Amino acid sequence: MDHQRRHLLGVEGLAPPAISGFLDLAESYVLLNRSGQTQRDLLRGHTLINLFFEDSTRTRTSFELAGKRLGADVLNMSVATSSVNKGETLLDTAATLNAMQCDLLVVRHDQSGAPSLLAQKVDAAVINAGDGTHEHPTQALLDALTIRRRKGRLEGLTVAICGDILHSRVARSNLHLLTTMGSRVRVVGPPTLIPAEVARLGVTVFHDMAAGLAGADIVMMLRLQRERMTAGLVPSAREYFRFFGLDAAKLAHARPDALVMHPGPMNRGVEIDSAIADDPARSVIREQVEMGVAVRMAVLDTLARGGRNR
Repeated sequence: MDHQRRHLLGVEGLAPPAISGFLDLAESYVLLNRSGQTQRDLLRGHTLINLFFEDSTRTRTSFELAGKRLGADVLNMSVATSSVNKGETLLDTAATLNAMQCDLLVVRHDQSGAPSLLAQKVDAAVINAGDGTHEHPTQALLDALTIRRRKGRLEGLTVAICGDILHSRVARSNLHLLTTMGSRVRVVGPPTLIPAEVARLGVTVFHDMAAGLAGADIVMMLRLQRERMTAGLVPSAREYFRFFGLDAAKLAHARPDALVMHPGPMNRGVEIDSAIADDPARSVIREQVEMGVAVRMAVLDTLARGGRNR
């Protein structure tokens, strides 16, 4: 198996059968989790290390839960109190991890490409849990599973991804996955938050929410990532919400059965109105969290077996 398939570093380059393989396996784990059963023997004897250089609640916790439900020994490394914070280089960290003989390494890092660098230096299978503004592959897989379970398909759906596209690794992974699987993808946001090259990825660009959401099957909102921004990219939070925040009036332009998604954490009243986020008829935000555990179980299972989907 080649280097890229031994690890999961991104969605870009994954073929439709590989994506479908992850989703189909995750589907079985949804059913297993809902039944209250586990497969604790599947990864017994395997060590999973969560190495998070950035704060995370949903992603780290769901990887931890996924590993434990499959029977792995799970270790969470707190970078804030580790040798990394004392000046240890990423490659020194890789050597330390190799000495620990871990089997699966989940990495979140603020620098794009850090998980790929680690993957070249460690013996473990590496899973990218978000690197800089590059990719977040398991988020795109869980989003795809959520959509497929609700709509029955990905092909032919119109998906509007709205907000801070420029700084969003979630957006990049979703763009690659959804276009690969035959969805019609739109990106919607102010010109300052849309990457210049995004149209080359086969998506349509809109700078107006009403036009961008017209007839959409899925409305995916993104967090405004102020921590990654230089000054002046957006006006005040109130102004941003007025033009690009999702409320009932803007959602009315989408299809009546359109689903609302958000990868979290949400800035309520900035990119999404609370009434929409909590609407049980339209919002699948909580369901995305549930799908996250099942998808990460499928990824851990697949990579532990050398990348061969069942």
